[in-house]
Amino acid sequence: MTRRGGWVVLAPLLIGTFTATVNNAIVNVPMVDILTDLHVSLANGALVVVAFNLAFAVLMPLSGWLGDRVGQRRIFCAAMAVLSVGAIGAAVAPNLGILVGFRVLQGVATAAVLPGVMSLITALIEPGRRGRALGLWAAVNGAGQAVGPALGGLLSGWLGWRSIFYPMVPMALLSLVMTVIVVPKVKPRPVPLEWRGGLLLTASAAMLLGAASAVSPLGIGSPVVWAGAALGALAAVAFLMVERGRAGAFLRPSLLVEPVYLRSAVCVSAQMFCLGATLLGIPLYLVREQHTTTASAGLLVLTMPLTMAVLAPVAGLMTERHTPRVALRWGLGVLLVGELALTLLLGLEPGQTLPLVIALVVVGAGVAFVQTPAATAATHSRAGQAGPGLGLFNLLRFGASALGASWVAAVLGGGPDYGIVFTGCVVVTLVGLVGAFAIRSARSDAGPRADLPTRASSVG
Repeated sequence: MTRRGGWVVLAPLLIGTFTATVNNAIVNVPMVDILTDLHVSLANGALVVVAFNLAFAVLMPLSGWLGDRVGQRRIFCAAMAVLSVGAIGAAVAPNLGILVGFRVLQGVATAAVLPGVMSLITALIEPGRRGRALGLWAAVNGAGQAVGPALGGLLSGWLGWRSIFYPMVPMALLSLVMTVIVVPKVKPRPVPLEWRGGLLLTASAAMLLGAASAVSPLGIGSPVVWAGAALGALAAVAFLMVERGRAGAFLRPSLLVEPVYLRSAVCVSAQMFCLGATLLGIPLYLVREQHTTTASAGLLVLTMPLTMAVLAPVAGLMTERHTPRVALRWGLGVLLVGELALTLLLGLEPGQTLPLVIALVVVGAGVAFVQTPAATAATHSRAGQAGPGLGLFNLLRFGASALGASWVAAVLGGGPDYGIVFTGCVVVTLVGLVGAFAIRSARSDAGPRADLPTRASSVG
């Protein structure tokens, strides 16, 4: 299956991916315990979730370039070490500010993980079987999303919320050691840093996502929110002007409108917005409104990401046998049904546990059939041939997840309007579904493998 090293090469990369994903989701269920212990509001406490997502989303394009330049394996190992330090610091943080700071450090480390793993898989896995490998990668993402809420709920209920960070340390160190032993080096590429493009893209993402996340604690009318949004938009325009037609561009804007890449980015952003909102909104609903214990809430939420993990390999096979575009359409359609069900259940008929679990299973199935084909198509697009392109793809994914969590905090800050929370998810899913149908190319319709051109990689 691999050009070098066999299946064992994937193991440490998947362990690292699992660790990063668990880190992302482990604070959601214990959120009420964190808010209570640190004496903060939901609007401010949501930064524990949002800061992590923003930090690693914003930095992924730069980390993708750094991996290309220095070597993806080397950067991945460094990320695992920093992730361990961040977990220890978060566990002993005495107040919200320091906790958020160490969550930012964890996010910075995680910024190097996802584009690095995708690049290593692309370099080490034969093109004809890459969909299956990325299906395993997506399954591990789903498994991390499954274990994160459940583990966070159980540990917080038994040992207190600080204990949720300690399991990350041995997992990250295990991934680091195994990577050094079994993963072959992928030759770095002498890609220069076009610093103006890299800086403008990073600044634009930071300001736009930061402004959107600030709506919850500061309000929609805050000058900080509007100033951040305006500066972010100006930075985005400047990025397009600076990079357009430039030799050695950090990331050529023309690559971003390639239909395969653009369709994948739009669809996966819609999916991740819903995932971020659901993974925060449902635990808050269960603990606050249904008075469920933290441990029980974690186990109930487990059904959604567990479904994602189980179905991700199936989505990988479907992607290989058909086009990613077909899988994306089906996935978004199923996701739409699930989010509609949550809107009705939490907005009109509260207290129905079994229907809620069924709705979460449907949402998990929809996520599985969006995540895998979107990642597969992105890695085979021209933008996905470079670290910054994969970094931007993951920036959009997890930036959307941060926006989903911010949406929950903004809506619920004014009262328990869970129906409105999931109505927003329905609208975003519809936008993604429109994109799946509207963004077309002749190549994407040419045959079952037309979205999957081959890529030459150097392994040394």
